[in-house]
Amino acid sequence: MSGDKDGRLGGVIVATALPYREDTSAPAGLAVDYDRYAEHCRWLVDNGCRGVGPNGSLGEYSSLTDEERRRVARTAIETVGADGVVVVGVHGPGSHQARHWAELAAEDGADGVLCLPPTMYRANRGEVIAHFEAVASAGLPVMVYNNRIDTKVDLTPDLLAEIAQIDGIVAVKEFSGDVRRVLEIREKAPGLEVVAGADDVTLEALLMGATGWFAGFPNVFPAESAELYELGVAGKLEEARALYEPLVAAFRWDSRTEFVQAIKLGMEQVGRYGGPCRPPRGPLTDAHRAAVTADMARAIEAVQRRAG
Repeated sequence: MSGDKDGRLGGVIVATALPYREDTSAPAGLAVDYDRYAEHCRWLVDNGCRGVGPNGSLGEYSSLTDEERRRVARTAIETVGADGVVVVGVHGPGSHQARHWAELAAEDGADGVLCLPPTMYRANRGEVIAHFEAVASAGLPVMVYNNRIDTKVDLTPDLLAEIAQIDGIVAVKEFSGDVRRVLEIREKAPGLEVVAGADDVTLEALLMGATGWFAGFPNVFPAESAELYELGVAGKLEEARALYEPLVAAFRWDSRTEFVQAIKLGMEQVGRYGGPCRPPRGPLTDAHRAAVTADMARAIEAVQRRAG
């Protein structure tokens, strides 16, 4: 998959999980392991993903200090270099905060930013538009993020048609889970890239015309995810479904409350480092751990069988 820096934000971009190491002097006794994070970003790009997305929900941005948050983004940018794109999460409660993070991302050399509507406040239509206008003013391509579960704000196709008129808004990460929206967004905002945002409806979204996948489980299966994306955009349904079907039970964890812990456990199961999470996220319950382990075991077996 190409890492061409063409201003578009499609392809497989991985919402990167963030590794910690024990350090009693760090927040919650866990320090960000920047070296291990850099290695992970490199591994993802080397295994076919177009780029990485630091400081998303999966990257636990809201549990980081401001200094850590900027250093995480810089680490990704410096590590990936010219070999891929880096789309930095700039989520914030207000437009002034989100714009600040977008300005820092531009200063540090990011290729684009991912931005939720205002967090911690149910913004109205005018406030949502003003929020994204402020973020776009930083000058980087913007992927807006529709996550109506977390923000209580739904970026409907009608609203996206208006948001798409803002200079610099180039894509939407669509996480509603309603695959019908892909075609409706393309009809009402034809210049806006639609990016699959929920792993367990990715193939369906790609077959309906999504041109990207901003993803969680490629942290676990980067090469297979890159292949699934290519099959999906090429419309090779039979081959794509054969790859997707045994993975989708694991992919469903991307849309659950415990998605960060589940993906980190999945990384451990394939021999990568996942590690703990900072508060408020605690360890998985025994029942959840058993369920993730079983779903992942099926996925791993299918990947190994397919590899021969």
